[in-house]
Amino acid sequence: MSSYLIDSDSDDYYVATIGQNRNHMALTGENSTGESDDGRCHSSSSLIPPEEEHVVAQSYRTSDEYETSWKHILKAPLRAIQHQPENIQVEVPETAVDVKFSFRKLWAFTGPGFLMCIAYLDPGNIESDLQQGAIAGYNLLWVLLWATFLGFCLQSLSARLGSVTGKNLAEHCREEFSFAPRITLWLLIELAIIGSDIQEVIGSATAMRLLSSNFIPIWVGVLITGLDTFTFLFLEMYNLRNLEAFFGFLVTTMAVTFWYMYFSIWPQPDEVAKGVLIPGCNNCTSEAGSQALGIVGAVIMPHNLYLHSALVLSRNIDRSNKATVKEANMYYAIESAGALIISFFINLAVVAVFAEAFFGENDATLSKAGDMIDDRFGKFMSIIWGIGILASGQSSTMTGTYAGQFVMEGFLDIRWPRWKRVLLTRTIAMLPTLMLALFALTSLEVVSSWLNVLQSILLPFAILPVIAFTSKRSIMDTFVSPVPLRLIFGFLSIGLVGINFALIYISVKETDLPLGVLILLSIIAVFYILFIIYISFGYIIIGRVNAAQSRRAVNG
Repeated sequence: MSSYLIDSDSDDYYVATIGQNRNHMALTGENSTGESDDGRCHSSSSLIPPEEEHVVAQSYRTSDEYETSWKHILKAPLRAIQHQPENIQVEVPETAVDVKFSFRKLWAFTGPGFLMCIAYLDPGNIESDLQQGAIAGYNLLWVLLWATFLGFCLQSLSARLGSVTGKNLAEHCREEFSFAPRITLWLLIELAIIGSDIQEVIGSATAMRLLSSNFIPIWVGVLITGLDTFTFLFLEMYNLRNLEAFFGFLVTTMAVTFWYMYFSIWPQPDEVAKGVLIPGCNNCTSEAGSQALGIVGAVIMPHNLYLHSALVLSRNIDRSNKATVKEANMYYAIESAGALIISFFINLAVVAVFAEAFFGENDATLSKAGDMIDDRFGKFMSIIWGIGILASGQSSTMTGTYAGQFVMEGFLDIRWPRWKRVLLTRTIAMLPTLMLALFALTSLEVVSSWLNVLQSILLPFAILPVIAFTSKRSIMDTFVSPVPLRLIFGFLSIGLVGINFALIYISVKETDLPLGVLILLSIIAVFYILFIIYISFGYIIIGRVNAAQSRRAVNG
């Protein structure tokens, strides 16, 4: 396993290949090597630390003939992916002991939160926002606010789990659960990733069609989006901070485009404030109630908790020092709060624009929104909208790919080269999307609505493990969640399960299903509840019973 450190104040890579002699070939140019006064080998592209036990650092030369050949130039991107470094880390600067807060340190920790917040801005969320505004006006902005706050609490728990233990949520699931429940949970989270990916890829393809004046069909946009998610591999290869900066640029693009529309249309400020601050829904229809329940599933993505617990591992902190870990948790919480505040105001802008301009148009969807804006405000405004949706779709598909890697690697302990993991996770997620774009294009609105319901149904399988693990002293040590916090999250989890059953009831009630299907759904609901009980605390009870039986067998 290789580990890499990136100095947060420079672009130099400190490379050490640990446990094995790994061949990292130079892509272009001849690296000149030498030795500094402290004995550290160095080259023009990297600084290699002093040799330690089981550490081998090498540099490789290539001939001028090979370097200038056209085959070498064409194959350079493929070699870059194949030999991409693993476990790239950002070095955190040291500060004086008496310094309680440092903006320089906060900057070093800034990055994971902005990758995390993109799941709150994916095309599924944007569609939920515009439907919320068109159906309920400003009335449900308070639901969006509190759903985002709940998301912050859960993301903070996820970040703490990774920061304290040095392992992501999927890895803890592999260690804590037995084989059958572990595989079941992995399949459910993969299903959540596929569901969100369908919305993200279709959203990105919809933006391409809008920006190309219908020249690029949806299925071609799906293929383009599926291929360009490999972009993040190249960005991460050169510098992890470049990757984080790229995602920051996409978030900024969404903020600029959607808030440009907000200031151009200028929704009523007093109505926006009332919608955010005063709970309730005056003169709302049953559709508005369903929309309120669906907001939770649209805002908080199950796979995002798994992603965030892995992203925080990119910072190099001394986990043996509890003061350092506590400080890291503080900075991660501040960074996550800032990123989610930005995401909330972006979502608010979309809701307010559609509440002001399209209230009462209950058939508003992401695929129709561009034409609606074009008809009402002109081509330029629809282009602005399309750019924002394209940034949303591109960024979310890349983070979805990232999440798929961490989930598969964590649950199954797969140690493939990164390009193989990306190819597999992309293929798993892309095939259903492509089939939908080719054969069920007219049903995209219905599918998207059901996918939001699916995300809400699968959400407990991310929330409950992270709550359970952060409540175990054997995992978190002194950073274990206090009892009041456990109780609060326990009641929230019960409420969330209740929301899920309400969503299922409303969705089934609106659909005339045969009796056999209803019986099947009832059976699935029973297993759903039993599995929730197992991953919440049942696995602990079963483990204790098995341990007691083993002790009795030994003593007997």
